[in-house]
This record gives sequence, structure tokens and C-alpha cells, in this order.
Amino acid sequence: MEENKDESVNPESGKDQNQEYHITSVNGLYQNWFLDYASYVILERAVPAIEDGLKPVQRRILHSMREMDDGRFNKVANIIGQTMQYHPHGDAAIGDAMVNLGQKDLMIETQGNWGDVRTGDSAAAPRYIEARLSKFALEVAFNKQTTEWQNSYDGRKKEPVALPMKFPLLLAQGVEGIAVGLATKVLPHNFCELLQASIDYLKGKPFELYPDFQTAGLVDIGNYNQGKKGGKVRVRARIEESQRKSLLIKDVPYGVTTIQLIDSIIKANDSGKIKIKKVIDNTAKDVEIEVQLAPGVSPDKTIDALYAFTDCEVSISPNACVIVNDRPMFLGVDELLKLSTERTKELLKQELEIKLRELEESWHNSSLEKIFIENRIYRDIEECETFEDVIDTIWRGMNKFRKLFRRDLTEDDILRLTEIKIKRISKYDSFKADEYIKGLEAQMEQVKYDLENLKAFAVKYFENLLKKYGKGRERKTEIRVFDTIDSKTVAIANQKLYANRAEGFVGYGLKKDEFINDCSDIDDIIVFRRDGKMLVSKVQEKAFMGKDIIHVDVFRKNDERRIYNLVYLDGKSRISYAKRFSVTGITRDKEYDLTQGTPGSRILYFTANPAGEAEIVGVTLSPLSHARKLSFDFDFASLAVKGRGVQGNIVSKYLVKSIKLKQKGISTLGGIDIWYDDAIGRINTNEHGNYLGNFSGEDLILSVYKDGTYELSNFDLSNHFDYQQLLLIVKFKPQRPLCVIYYDAKAKYFYIKRFLIETQTLNKRFACITEEKGNYILLVTDHKEPKINLVTGKGKTLKEEEVNLNELIEVKGWKAIGNKFAGTDLSKIQLLEEEVEEEVIDDIEKEEQEKIRKLLEDDSDSFDSKGKRGKSSGNPEQPKLF
Repeated sequence: MEENKDESVNPESGKDQNQEYHITSVNGLYQNWFLDYASYVILERAVPAIEDGLKPVQRRILHSMREMDDGRFNKVANIIGQTMQYHPHGDAAIGDAMVNLGQKDLMIETQGNWGDVRTGDSAAAPRYIEARLSKFALEVAFNKQTTEWQNSYDGRKKEPVALPMKFPLLLAQGVEGIAVGLATKVLPHNFCELLQASIDYLKGKPFELYPDFQTAGLVDIGNYNQGKKGGKVRVRARIEESQRKSLLIKDVPYGVTTIQLIDSIIKANDSGKIKIKKVIDNTAKDVEIEVQLAPGVSPDKTIDALYAFTDCEVSISPNACVIVNDRPMFLGVDELLKLSTERTKELLKQELEIKLRELEESWHNSSLEKIFIENRIYRDIEECETFEDVIDTIWRGMNKFRKLFRRDLTEDDILRLTEIKIKRISKYDSFKADEYIKGLEAQMEQVKYDLENLKAFAVKYFENLLKKYGKGRERKTEIRVFDTIDSKTVAIANQKLYANRAEGFVGYGLKKDEFINDCSDIDDIIVFRRDGKMLVSKVQEKAFMGKDIIHVDVFRKNDERRIYNLVYLDGKSRISYAKRFSVTGITRDKEYDLTQGTPGSRILYFTANPAGEAEIVGVTLSPLSHARKLSFDFDFASLAVKGRGVQGNIVSKYLVKSIKLKQKGISTLGGIDIWYDDAIGRINTNEHGNYLGNFSGEDLILSVYKDGTYELSNFDLSNHFDYQQLLLIVKFKPQRPLCVIYYDAKAKYFYIKRFLIETQTLNKRFACITEEKGNYILLVTDHKEPKINLVTGKGKTLKEEEVNLNELIEVKGWKAIGNKFAGTDLSKIQLLEEEVEEEVIDDIEKEEQEKIRKLLEDDSDSFDSKGKRGKSSGNPEQPKLF
């Protein structure tokens, strides 16, 4: 604060300048004004209130529509004008908020072009579209008697502080808002599930709430965290494989439009992450985007790539924040539903209390009228000369019956009796009056009962809403568990990797140097150098990795089957060591030493084996050494696969002259154990789901579907299976017949057939039953001796028997119709458990398994030059010899 004094007088104002002036700091003003502004935006614009789940602009729109409501549609432009009496902002903000409410198809019934949330099309101008409150809104959102009112911004009108909402509208519609230093995002939930959850809560039962979107699609709610901050949901579009070498996207993820989705697909194609020929938008009533694939492109891998690189999959982070007692609070959806349900119960209580008071008042007035007329009290006023005498006379007459009243008489009661017309008195029906009073008494008893059993009354209220408005509001978004897609695995190889081994440069820009293999621009590459160093780095146009590169390849993270066989010379002791190791997880751009780190150490022999192969090499020692044998064989299968940092096993203490490949190795790791996860329709090696078997080499998977088709596929983990139609998925045994019982809709009969799979084309579905509408497979099995429990007939004529299917029909061609099996009297069919079969293992496999078993039983950690233990696997590439 500062004083300014001046001896002069301002001639214009005539005021003495010898007065004090108070100066306030601008910083202080800014601080106060900013806090006021932030509070205003949070409370009055961006964040919804817990009471009715509405932002102020939404509440004012609905209130204005209720004032205008006459059952007919109103122009949106008129509604906006009416709302501007309550909302101190422009018509554009009100119009956008109203369109948003209308598109949710819950509180507002629309007419005209209101746009489309799926395509992003905007609504027509307000003067061309119309709206009115829905029947549901009129039932759950309005009641003047239970509404708390406040002055509008200019004081001319009264507006509701909050609508008396008897429904969890906030959770049904969802909301998104950005304030000053605060944001809220509540995802929409299913209408029917919310009502059922309220019922369960009132009954004391547990409940769970998960998002449901208008745009349908798939959602993974594994990390939803009740919609609180820190949670996340993954939303995917549903993608189907078409018969025309194309993919069909049948819906869009929440918050994504068809235009945005197509743009993301084109962008991914232009950047080389996916490879497609064309994208066609066929969206009309339903969403359909056709993605035509380029020749030779796998549909399954393209589906994964679309999820990995485009808006076909998006992650949404909810952040449920609402206004509670004029303060923002972060709550979970379960807590929001409980608060909404409790508020609904309180509003129902208030309505019942109001109704009870109204019924009691009606009973009181009817009883007064009955006493007044039946006891002819009106005749006593004939001799009265003044109105005061009339009032006194009626008062004395009615006081005689005061014990019959439920409350004391008032002057208003007496005045009401004086207004009864002679015509009404002359036509008064005592019987009807008694019946009417009895009806009022019955209603009062019911209201009192409902008040005493308020929880049951609220349950009945929610059940009534579910029955009246639940039809057609079933869940649209399917809840699924998504698989994790490795973007590097599904990315299209859009670059070619080159290397200059001598100079140590690697990249996709070195087109004059040695071609290594194809890669994508998001891959990592792994490099091994002669000095024993290993390095993993992101692929670049040209990068220096160190001179004398002996091996370079695309790095496959967590690939435990790729085994590196290595012999190195220790620079200090001059001893040669051998070891086998895998590289799964590393730190990018960090050099790892595969030797003991002594100066002069170098790699003598190196191979990279994609399936863990273990070769035999011939080792030749220096002629100057004193060894008895100057050459011998070394079998890498005698080594165990260990970490990259181990010292290794001694090959020779003498100087090695050369190491050469003598015999290519076979895999020592065996096959891969494969499981099928029916929750996501994918195979895996993580022991999720049903075990299919051990796969290696040319082994295949057989899948049979309800529509009568089967498919052969390899055990590539990127394969997709139609889990909703899948009946059987097994390891394919070419000589094992498949037994199928199917229904022929045209013949109205069940048929049986046994056949061998004769087709050889992979990843293509073939029909093994007649292709008529309504045909389907009832039972399919690849059991060696399939037996079923068959029940036929109805009622007392039920017949149950055990049937060996092999005895009913011989093996025929896969296109054969089969034999008749049963008619429409088939009641039940159940496949009986088969005894565990002993798999036939040939002599080579037996020898190999016995060899591995012996190696694993040996616990020795030290090895001589001949070696005594180890394990290994696959097809080795050409070894690097030095």
C-alpha cells in the first residue's frame, strides 16, 4: 500500500489532490481472479454434478425443453433461444451441447439430420432439426415439487440447482470435460446393466460395471480400475475376413470416426507398416470399411498389423471426476452408481411423502364435505344475516365431529365448505362418497407401506424402468480379453538390410554393400563382432556398429529357441572356450562382451541357429603345439544352453589353428508346446487355455467350425481362429478319420460321415457338409474310437443308448453326404471320454529323447574338450569360420 499526496487541485474535477490513493498489487489481482475463473469453469461449465450427472448447459437445455413441452417437436433453434434465458453463453455452445445430448439417444427424441458419431458427420443447422423430451426423460428427470430452485444469471428466471434425476444418467451417457487444471472423462455404460446394478446394490448383491459404447466393437476391461484415474481400456473395431481376399471392418472404436480410421490405415500403408491395395468406405446404415489386401499378404497378420498401427485399436484412459458439495471429487463408477441409487431412493421417499400429504388432504376435504352435507349443517346457515354468522354457525356444527378428523379444522376448511353449490348438495351420492374415501384410505395405506419398505419400493421402481425402456438397449460392445500384439512381429518388411562387415556399417541405405535380409523400419538389429562384442540397436539408414562384423540379423526379442554356438580364444590364457546361449532381453545400444574381456580375445567360430541346432565341428590345433592329437571333433550338443555371460567349456588348452563344420546339427530343443486360448481365439506358448500338443517341422492344426467348414493351418502364433464358431481344434493327424454329425435343414434329418482330410491348402476353409442355409455341425471328433451317449424320443418314449460311431459308417471321401443318423426326435447327444492314447514314437525320436534325457540328468558344471552334457535345437545357417 502506498500514499500519494499532491498539493495541487485538479481544475477539471474540482477535487482536492491531497487525498489518499490505495494501490493494489497486480499479482494479487491475478491470483484472485484466476482462482475465481478456475472455480467457475470447474463448477459451472466442464464437470458434471453428482446429483443429476449433468453439466450446467445440459441441465438448462433439458429444463427449457420441459418448459416448452406440449408433446410436439420443437425447432432446435427455438430451444436454443429459450435456453439462452438461463445460460450466459453463446448459441453455438448450447447448440453443440444439445446435438451431443441428442446423439446419445436417451433423454432427447430427435427428428431430422442430427449427424452420426460413427462417421463424424455434423448435424444440420438448428433451424432444420427438431427435438422433444423422450418419455423416459419425462419420467425420471422432472418433478417441480422435489426440485430445488435458484435465480438465473440475470435474476429474471428461476432454474433448477439440479434436476431430480432418478436414474444414473452420468454413467449411462458418459461425459468428457476439460477445466482449468482439471479434466474428467466418464465412459458410457449399458442402460440395462446400470438398472440391474442398482437393483443388485439395493438387494445387497455384488455388481460390476463396464463400459458399453454406441459404436459397438470390442473392449478389453482388464485395467478398467472402476473408471478411476490410472485405469485404461482397450477398444477395437471388429474385423472380419472376406472371401474376396479382403478384410471388412464392421464398426469403429469409441471416439474414432470412419474418416479418421481410413486416414490412419492409409498412413500406415504409406509408411510401410502394412501392405494393402485399396480402402473402400461402404458405410451406410451399418459401418463397413473394406480393406483390399495386396497379393501374397497374410490376412491374419494384416489384422494384427491394423490393430498395432492404425486406429482399429485405441486406448482410452478414464478419469471419473464429479462435483460433490461444490467440490470436484474423483470417484469410481461403483461409488457413482451407489450415490445415484441412494439419491434416487431419497427422491422416491420425498415423492411418497408428498403423495401421502396430498392423499390425506383429499381425505380430509372429502370427509368434511360428507359431514357437512349428510348432517345438513348447511340448513343452519339459512337464518344467518352476516357472513361472519355463517362462518361461526358452520364452525360450531363441524366441531361436533372433530374427533373424526385427522387434523384440526382451519378457516380455509370452513371457507371451502361455504363454496359448495346447491346443485352439488342436491346431487350428492353418499355411497359414491364412501367408496371414494375408502379408495383414498387404501392408497394411503399403500403409500405408508412403501415408505416403510422403501428399499423394496426402489427395487420395484428400477425393475419397472428396465421393463418399460430396456428393450433395444442391450449391450452393443463385446467384452473380450485382447492378446498383446508385438508391433515388430506384424510389421511389413518395408526395408532391406545391408552391411559392410569390414568397415562396420549396417543399415538400409547401404545398397551397394552385402544384402542381409528384409526388415521393417521399426526393427532392432543384433550384431556380433570378431572381437567378441555383441550389440543391439535400432535399424537406421546407416549406423556404425564396429569393424569386423561376423554376424548381423534382425533381433527377435524373447526368442528362446534361437541359439548361438560360439568358440572363442581367451587373449590372456590362449585357451579356447565353447558355449551355447540365447539372447532374449538386452539394453539397446549397450555393448556386451561374450569373452572374458581380456585384450586379444577373439571369436574363432560362430553360428546362429533359429531352432537350437547343435552341429559337430572339426578342430585343428596349431602344429607348434605339444598336443598328442592335433585334430579332433567337437559336438556342440554336449553343451548346455546357458547365459551369454558364462565363461564356457574348454575346447582345448592348446592354440587352435582352425575350426570347420563337419556335420550339420539337429534341434536339441524338441518341438514347441502349443495351447489354444478360447477367450481370444489365438494359440500361444504361455500355457493359456487348452493344450494342443507338441509341434515341430511340418505339423499342422486342424480347426472345425459349426457352419460345416474345416481349416488346416500351421502353428504360427499370429493365426486367428473364429472362436465363436469353433467346435474342434486339434493337432492334425493325417491318418486319423474325422467323424461328423450334422443337420441337413432341407431334409430335416441328421447325417453322420467319417472321412480323411484330403485337402492340402493352408489357411483356407473347406465345407465338409452340404452348403444349404440352416445346415450346421452338431458334433465333431477325431477320437480313434468315438463313442456317444444317444438319447432319442420325447416324454415317456425317451430311449438312451451308447453308440460306437465307427460301427455305423465306413470312412468315405470328404465330399460325401454320409448316412442318415437320426430324425427330429433326437433329444440329446454326448461324446463320451476317450481313454488316453499312447503316441507312437519312431526309433529316431526315441534315441533323440533318450540322448537329451541323459544330458539333462548330468549335473556337472565342468566339461573337458569332449563334453558330457547339453541341449540344443533347429536348422543352422551357414557357419562363420575364422
